[in-house]
Amino acid sequence: MPPPPRYNRAMDSLPDLRRHPLPAGFIERLRQRFADACQTAEAIRAQHGGSESHFPTVLPDAVVFVRDTKDVVDCVDLCREGGVALVPFGAGTSLEGHTLPLAGGISLDLSRMDTVLAVNEADFDCTVQPGIRREALNAHLRDTGLFFPIDPGANATIGGMAATRASGTNAVRYGTMREAVLGLEVVTPQGKVVTTGRRARKSAAGYDLTRLYIGSEGTLGIITAITLRLHPVPEAVMAATCPFATLEGAVDTVVQAFHAGVPMARIELLDAMQVHAVNLRAGLGLPEAPTLFFEFHGSETGVAEQVEMVRTLAGANGGGDFHWATRTEDRTRLWRARHEAYYAAVGLRPNAIGWTSDVCVPMSRLAQCILETREDLDRASVPATIVGHVGDGNFHAIFSIDPAAPHELDEVAEINRRMVARALAMGGTCTGEHGIGIGKQDMLVDELGEDAVDVMRALKRALDPQNLFNPGKIFRL
Repeated sequence: MPPPPRYNRAMDSLPDLRRHPLPAGFIERLRQRFADACQTAEAIRAQHGGSESHFPTVLPDAVVFVRDTKDVVDCVDLCREGGVALVPFGAGTSLEGHTLPLAGGISLDLSRMDTVLAVNEADFDCTVQPGIRREALNAHLRDTGLFFPIDPGANATIGGMAATRASGTNAVRYGTMREAVLGLEVVTPQGKVVTTGRRARKSAAGYDLTRLYIGSEGTLGIITAITLRLHPVPEAVMAATCPFATLEGAVDTVVQAFHAGVPMARIELLDAMQVHAVNLRAGLGLPEAPTLFFEFHGSETGVAEQVEMVRTLAGANGGGDFHWATRTEDRTRLWRARHEAYYAAVGLRPNAIGWTSDVCVPMSRLAQCILETREDLDRASVPATIVGHVGDGNFHAIFSIDPAAPHELDEVAEINRRMVARALAMGGTCTGEHGIGIGKQDMLVDELGEDAVDVMRALKRALDPQNLFNPGKIFRL
């Protein structure tokens, strides 16, 4: 079977990073140290050489499953001595090729490091290993009256969420991983274990190493423990959907609600085609029109006030009736459908693959950016939807494409380029939450300039002079 087509010109423009064959006896040394936790079966390597993204699979030479920080240090030491690349791997849910082993080498699977190390209820924080998934963490916290609010949609690992600076549906109220992480334990390319922060809520002690590693996509260090802020479970939670006559009316409602100071926990936009897709997948039976998904947190009185104000604003902007989800099971069904929007959109065509991109713009430019992007999508030859965390100016375009049709891949690449250029012209960013990976490296330069990216390169060279940790990601060396 021929290899899948190259997804776009961005991957073609990357340098050939594959190194010389592994040093003689390297796999044997790994097996001596890790026994059956070192795997070379092609099926396991393929699982770790792909992701939720549209990129072709790139096989690592081996996969090592680690259980503690000592395992990570030992694997780093062996790779450094052998000059072998090392790519951290969590749940494989990234969307810009973050975990593809472009230089071969070792895929370091952290999913078995999934323990909650400590919960400090009085201080509203906890410390976890990187492999625990966010849903498992919240299940562990269920009886404490606390929860971890960052929700990128996918049931990602906490370590992967920190490495990609994830955010998601709750970011408008609770922030992103940048705000959620108090401190990290990180293994450096030299095999040293460093701690970047303590449990205090603020610190002015030296460089902010925590924020350096958050969003570094595994290029500077391997996260082995994370201390997180937690929040009290709100007294009252209400969720609702509201259809709109126009996409513009839905976005205007969002902007006006925040100008009015309504502290919504979640506010998500699905365009008409995306609603059609989630109806097909989840059987929600929603009107197939631009729709906002709301969630309100707070006291009973506070939630009632929020609801009334938003209802008034929606009505003035062409909003229809609110459909309420007050029971936990109804809210769960509603948000599961939102979280599966990507799969619903891709499923609009049989045997398709998905390509999703995101941008983020200032709230004052959000309506214009979304409307112009939707016009672009309407002219496309492939089905495409818009869905977004519009409460913070972030939205996504999801394309359903034929992997055997190179012209579709090229068409989507051009639409993506225009969407990013539009966002940058409006003072926005090329990615609000997906990250750079290998898909948006040129766009990072467009956004920040070559000099700023050179500062990033200098940090990479200083901390990882052999370029062993996740080489080829974020920028070209």
